[in-house]
Amino acid sequence: MKLKLPYSVQNWISVVGAVIALVAFFMIVFLFTITTVIARDVTYLGLVTYILLPSVMIVGLILIPVGMIFTIRQRKKNEGGDVFSWVNINLQNVRHRNAALIFLVGTTIFLFMSAVGSYEAFHFTESVTFCGQLCHDVMNPEYVAYQNSAHARVRCVECHVGEGADWYVRSKISGMYQVYAVVADVYPRPIETPIKNLRPARETCERCHWPQKFYAQKLRLERHYLNDEENTQWDIRLTMKIGSDHAALGLREGIHWHINKNVQVDYIATDREREEIPWVRLINKQTGDTTIYMDEENPIDEETIAGSEIRTMDCMDCHTRPSHNYRPPAFFVNEAITAGLIPRELPGIKSLAMDICAEEFSTTDSAMAYIEKTILETYASDYPEIFSENKELVEQAITGLQTVYGQNIFPEMKTRWSAYPNHIGHLEFNGCFRCHNDGHANDEGKVISRECNLCHEISAQGTPGEMEVALVGQALEFKHPVDIEEAWKEGLCTDCHTGLNP
Repeated sequence: MKLKLPYSVQNWISVVGAVIALVAFFMIVFLFTITTVIARDVTYLGLVTYILLPSVMIVGLILIPVGMIFTIRQRKKNEGGDVFSWVNINLQNVRHRNAALIFLVGTTIFLFMSAVGSYEAFHFTESVTFCGQLCHDVMNPEYVAYQNSAHARVRCVECHVGEGADWYVRSKISGMYQVYAVVADVYPRPIETPIKNLRPARETCERCHWPQKFYAQKLRLERHYLNDEENTQWDIRLTMKIGSDHAALGLREGIHWHINKNVQVDYIATDREREEIPWVRLINKQTGDTTIYMDEENPIDEETIAGSEIRTMDCMDCHTRPSHNYRPPAFFVNEAITAGLIPRELPGIKSLAMDICAEEFSTTDSAMAYIEKTILETYASDYPEIFSENKELVEQAITGLQTVYGQNIFPEMKTRWSAYPNHIGHLEFNGCFRCHNDGHANDEGKVISRECNLCHEISAQGTPGEMEVALVGQALEFKHPVDIEEAWKEGLCTDCHTGLNP
C-alpha cells in the first residue's frame, strides 16, 4: 500500500525540515547509546546530545508545519479562495488519515524522547563536567582548585544552587549572562566571587555540616620552612578550639560559638569583599541583651548604619574559600617540601621558590619555563657541585614547584591567592582580625579581644630536637620563628605576611 500524504507536505521546506528532524533524532539516539555504553560524562558529547541536537530537531519539526501552511496559502491564493480559512481534517480521506497517524505516532515518540532528553539534560547541566570543564579556559582555575579541595566529591550545584526549583531557575537565568560574557569575551579576570548571589549557608553548608553535631577541640600541626639556606624547619602544634573542650557541651565556647543557636552575631561591612567591618552587634537570644561594638578608629554614624545592609554571620563569613582555595606560595611550597615533592636537601630552595612565585606572568607556559630556567641557572652557578652530582634533586625541585604552582596560580585568568581572601585564620588575610583586633569596643569600653588563646592554644613550637613543649593543661606564648622581639604583638600578621613569607 502506497503511503499517501496531504499535498501540503509536498514542498521543499517541509521535506528539509523532516530530513533535519530525522537526522537529528537518529544522531541523538546514537550518541545517547554511546554515552550509556561508556558510562561516563564526556563534556562536549553531552552538550551536543542533550542541548544542541534537540534544538536542531525542534527547528526541523517547526519547518514541517511552516512549509505546509505556506503551501496551503499559496494554493488558495492561486485558486482565489480564503487564504486564512481553517484547515479541514477529514479522516475518511486517506491522505489526512495517514498524516494524522504519522502526527500521533511522531508526537508520542517526540514526547517520550523529550521526557528522557529533558531528564538527561537536567542532570548534564547539574554535573561537575558541565560546570567545570565546558568553558575550560574560564573555569579551569575553579575546577583545578575544586579537585584539590576537601569537597572534591561534592557536586558544584550542591553548594552553588542547592535544592528547589526556584534556585535552579535563578541559577540558569544567571548562567545566560555568563554564557554571553564568555562568548563576547567580556568576563572579568579573575572571575569575581559571587558574594551577593550565594545561597545562604544554612540552606547549603548545613545540609552536611549540621550544627547540632558538635565537635570538640582538635590538634593541629603547622610546619613551616624558613627562607634561609638550610630551609630550617619550624613546627607549631596547636589545640584548635573549634568547640568546647568536650563535645557534650556543644557550642558554648570556641570558634563555632559564632553560630550558637542562642546567640546572633550581626555586622556591617563597608566594602564588597566584607574586609572592612566597622560595626558588630551581639544579641543574646536567651536574655534579649544586645551589645554593639564599633571600630574606634573607623566608626560609622547612625545615618550610615540605617542605610547599610546588616548581615547575620554564618559559615561563609569565615569559610570564604571552602572549595576553591588558591593557597599562598608560603603554604603550598611548605606542603610540597614536607611531602617530598620539593627536596629540602637543596640549599635555599624555599627562598628561591618564594622569589619565583613573587613574579607575575602572562601565561602558564611562560611561568613553567621561568621556573625551570631559574632553578637550573641558580644551582648551576651558585651550587655547581650539587648541580653536577645531584642534578636529579634539581630536576625534582623543578617538577615539584611546577606542579604546586599549576594547582594554585593561573596567569591567564590572573587568578592567585591575593585575589581571593581566605578568612580562615589571620596570617595572610585579616580573617578573624577583621573583628578580633582589640579595636572594636562597646559603650562600656569592652573590646572584641584578639587574645590568641580564644581560638587556639600552643602546645609545642620550635625546630625539631629543640621544641619548646607546654605542660599538660597549659599553653605557650607564641614565639616568632624569626626574632622580631615584641613587634608581632603590635600589629596584624598581614602587616608583614603577604603569602610570600614563611
